[in-house]
Amino acid sequence: MSKKIDSAEFRQILGCFTTGVAVVTAQNDALGEFGLTVNSFTSVSLAPPLVLFCLDRDAALHKAFRQVDCFVINFLAAGQEKVSRHFADSHHNPAPKNMWDAGVGGCPVLRGTLGWVLCKPHAVHKGGDHSIFVGEVIDLHKRAGTKEPLAYFHGRYRALEALAVGKLTSGARK
Repeated sequence: MSKKIDSAEFRQILGCFTTGVAVVTAQNDALGEFGLTVNSFTSVSLAPPLVLFCLDRDAALHKAFRQVDCFVINFLAAGQEKVSRHFADSHHNPAPKNMWDAGVGGCPVLRGTLGWVLCKPHAVHKGGDHSIFVGEVIDLHKRAGTKEPLAYFHGRYRALEALAVGKLTSGARK
C-alpha cells in the first residue's frame, strides 16, 4: 500500500541529494537563443551516448524544446549562480549577449562553463507532470582549468569544498 506523498515533503527530502547545475540551451527563429536551468540531468547510455533532462510540461519553454533540432547541456562552474538564476526564471527572458560563446552545430553555448555536450533529440517520454527529454550526444567539450562545479543542496547553491569538508550542517552555513 502506498502512502500519499506530500509535495513539500517530497521536495525537502529530495533536497538532501546534492546535484550539479546545468543550463540546457537551444535556439529557434521565434525566441532566438534560449535556455533553462535543470538539476534533473543524467547520463543514460554509453553506446549510443545518451543523456536526459526533465522539464515541466507547463513550462514556458516546453514546446520550444520539443521542436529543436539540437540542444546543449552546459555544466555550470562555481561562481555562475547568477547565470543559473537567470535561466531558472519560469518565463523566457533573453540572456545578455555577454553570456554566450560562439555556438556549436547551430546551438548556443554559455560562456565560462566547465564544459558542454551537444545533443540531437533522441526521444521524449512522459514522466508524470514532466517530459523526459533524451538526447544523443553528437559533440562535447571540457574546458581547460581547475574550476569547481556549481552545486545545489537543501534548496541553495553551495560551494563543493564546503560540502566536502562538512562545513554545512542542517542545510545552513556555519
